Amino acid sequence: MSEIQPSVSYSFTIRMAIENKPGMLAKVLNVIAEHRGDPGGVDVVAVEGKFKVRDITVSARDARHSREIVEAVKLIDGIEVRYVSDRVFLLHINGKISIKNKVPVDTRDTLSMAYTPGVARICKAIARDKDNVHSLTIKQNSIAVVTDGTAVLGLGDIGPEAAMPVMEGKAMLFKEFADIDAYPICLSTKSADEIVQTVKNISPGFGGINLEDIGAPKCFEIEHRLKEELDIPVFHDDQHGTAVVALAATINALKVVGKSLQDIRVVVVGIGAAGSAISRILLEAGVKELLPVDIDGILNRDDTDHLDENKKWVAENANQQKLTGGLLDATKGADLIIGVSGPDTIPVEAVEQMAEDAIIFAMANPDPEIRPEKIQGKARIIATGRSDYPNQINNVLAFPGIFRGALDARASDINEEMKLAAAYAIANCIGEDEVGEEYIIPSVFNKKVVREVAKAVKEAAFESGVAKRTP
Repeated sequence: MSEIQPSVSYSFTIRMAIENKPGMLAKVLNVIAEHRGDPGGVDVVAVEGKFKVRDITVSARDARHSREIVEAVKLIDGIEVRYVSDRVFLLHINGKISIKNKVPVDTRDTLSMAYTPGVARICKAIARDKDNVHSLTIKQNSIAVVTDGTAVLGLGDIGPEAAMPVMEGKAMLFKEFADIDAYPICLSTKSADEIVQTVKNISPGFGGINLEDIGAPKCFEIEHRLKEELDIPVFHDDQHGTAVVALAATINALKVVGKSLQDIRVVVVGIGAAGSAISRILLEAGVKELLPVDIDGILNRDDTDHLDENKKWVAENANQQKLTGGLLDATKGADLIIGVSGPDTIPVEAVEQMAEDAIIFAMANPDPEIRPEKIQGKARIIATGRSDYPNQINNVLAFPGIFRGALDARASDINEEMKLAAAYAIANCIGEDEVGEEYIIPSVFNKKVVREVAKAVKEAAFESGVAKRTP
């Protein structure tokens, strides 16, 4: 069985003084290789007498593996390790984003127009007609990325301060992929009422709200209330971004195995924020047989008293045959398993009893529900949420284009029609002759994706009646 491969997420740079004689660098590289590290760049920093000072970049499997490699290098005679720098921490020093002026304030005239007294005329124009705020301020291209830090990645409730690096990263992706100005808003409250009121209070400065990493079931209430009370798009990416990309991956995976949405059995493992949204969008797209499985087993419409409203909806609209039991009962003969729960929650036995040409989406991050290495040859198509395996199901394929299209249409909502349009646009970025077992989803760096998603979402906004801007 293959071991987990090194990843740039655990990459580091060792600065060391190496005795300047033949074979010394090779010794270092051999030790790194013996400990299954993945060496990258090797740079000469300085020559100090009989020593060369070099920087060697290495990728490891995890933090423990990194330490093991460094300790092994330290044991080589003729080597002095000066220091070790974690490349991920270096990237985050002083934050990852900043605000940049669109015009330089370098003359008295510019100052007078950009600020007082000239700006007063702009204020009066907006006061006369609030709609002018979209064309005369940054509102029309600005998103608030809002969290309370209660469900950050796979780390759980780590607080708003610890959530900041993720929100900064989200803002970076909005800017890089869709040229949208996004701002991290990390709130020091876990109260749904306070979060809703705070977002309402800051909404005049934003064209849309991206809710992020807010725990279930609170996230459902917050999104529902904000959609009801605001006239700008509100989108909980952990739910709907994940669902859109999962549907896109499903569409293309089915092309490979020659099956249709209407004829497959889908098992969704984990009915939290992502799992419930995936269930909804698959049912909306035409899936007839969907079995939602939570910690207590298969959800059933005859047993919903203990469920929150969101899980209750899924239970009442899925599992048409009212099957009962656990995960292994649900996966018998299944065509597709979608995991959005936690690490190691799907056993190999579940995959072994699936239908022919089984498809597995193990999307928990950073550790999937089942390691792809365990089911090679048992499933025809395997996807994860990780970038170091083929078929990464990544929200960044969805949210930049969805918000770009919604902002361009000045949409008041991001509705089901827009989400479905986004999913099919993502899927169609891969040609019929290109799709394959290890290529069911386009790269996040494929610039065509945001363009096509934005176009499809904008059109769907007009067709569904939520667009305010003339097409």
